[in-house]
Amino acid sequence: MTVNEILDMLRGILQTSGLFHFSWKLVVMWGVGSLFIYLAVVKKYEPLLLLPIGFGIYIVNFPLVPLMGYSHGHAQLLQVFYHYGLEWEVIPCIIFLGLGAMTDFGPLIANPKTLLVGAGAQLGVFVTFTGTVLAGFTLKEAASVSIIGGADGPTTIYLTQHLAPQLLGPNALAAYSYMAMVPLIQPGIMRLLTNDRERKIHMRQLRPVSRQEKILFPLVTAGIISLLVPAVVPLMGMFMLGNLMKESGVVGRLTETAQGSLMNIVTIFLGVSVGATMHADNFLSWKPLFIFGLGLIDFAVCTVGGIMTVKVMNLFLKEKINPLIGSAGVSAVPMAARVSQIQGMRYDKTNHLLMHAMGPNLAGVIGSAAAAGMFIAMFD
Repeated sequence: MTVNEILDMLRGILQTSGLFHFSWKLVVMWGVGSLFIYLAVVKKYEPLLLLPIGFGIYIVNFPLVPLMGYSHGHAQLLQVFYHYGLEWEVIPCIIFLGLGAMTDFGPLIANPKTLLVGAGAQLGVFVTFTGTVLAGFTLKEAASVSIIGGADGPTTIYLTQHLAPQLLGPNALAAYSYMAMVPLIQPGIMRLLTNDRERKIHMRQLRPVSRQEKILFPLVTAGIISLLVPAVVPLMGMFMLGNLMKESGVVGRLTETAQGSLMNIVTIFLGVSVGATMHADNFLSWKPLFIFGLGLIDFAVCTVGGIMTVKVMNLFLKEKINPLIGSAGVSAVPMAARVSQIQGMRYDKTNHLLMHAMGPNLAGVIGSAAAAGMFIAMFD
């Protein structure tokens, strides 16, 4: 080989590497991805989600990596996960199946009043929808952004894919980020909106719930949802199927698979796929950054809505409800309920609120799905 041929070969090798394609935007996104990994590993905030999301953000922001997009007519690796998992809305539905198989609706059945708390916690969704429209977003984009406050990642993905798929990355990232930061965001709001007497309210132990009630609940709920908000039946139908599998007690192998291996597999695909949508060219613009900031306000207002709903209910109830469980009306299950428990014991170590808070927490899952179904019916 001649010297020129060798130089041409070396030049070709260098041109196919990423060494000469760096930009400051990519470096910024490495920092964003590393922050998510730090929160997962060091702070242990939702590590099952934030670790793969952070790595997806990090790895996709290297120059020329063949991960997202198409090459020679074939989808690249993470593009396959994204296309079949998120664009086809498969992963959110499978995650709801797993969540249903891990869920005990007993606290909600024993205290159905908490359904109102879950509904009240959707206040931020509608406040944010109005503000987002005024900020210049389209109606469909505003609807997809506003659901972030419900702190329900699969529902956010499902609604966004229906109405504004171009916002899937920032919406999903914001939703899962604020789910992870529930212990940081909610306690200050809870203290601000409650007084010492309210925080020490003891609630009567919940009544036992029969096996028959637990089996009937997913059947009846699935039927009601199918009639009232059919657009979210793919999500809520799978949620109720998973719960029916668990409560029936006759399909242990299926329940174990839905709770364990299947849930773990789709969580990996979900996290990496969501992170991989966050390329610097897509994320570092005013709209995704605005969404991320607006999501925090949305989540805070939803927390306020749940607490204030309890305070209004207490005006008419003989047996008072501790307003601290109102913050669990967002559907970050079960982290929001744990925050209610921790805050309750902070003021009275004998005040155990976890099971009481699970009622509004599960009601929030249903409430956010109902809000998503309403938006789909209005705008899709």
